[in-house]
Amino acid sequence: MDILKLNELIRFQSGKITREMVYDSPEMRVALMCLDQGQSLSPHKAPLRLMMHCLQGKGTFTVGEEIIEAAAGTAILCDPMVPHGFKADLGEQLVVMAVVTPADTE
Repeated sequence: MDILKLNELIRFQSGKITREMVYDSPEMRVALMCLDQGQSLSPHKAPLRLMMHCLQGKGTFTVGEEIIEAAAGTAILCDPMVPHGFKADLGEQLVVMAVVTPADTE
């Protein structure tokens, strides 16, 4: 059993997104990303299933053509190969926990 104390891993760095891989296995990867105000992760695609969980702050999330404003406690699910990204563009810092799992290939 692993226990993740996410609040202890939150760190912001001026000029770049802080990324921390908090769990990595063939079945699931969990990353914590901390964005200072104005920072963004440009939309990109991946052949994985994804959950973006807004842990702290608020920001704008992109999934495909949709734009979603989200605050702490919101989780957004994304299918494989759908463009996704997020921005700390709503006047606050943003902390996102990304959980990815392999997509079914059948």
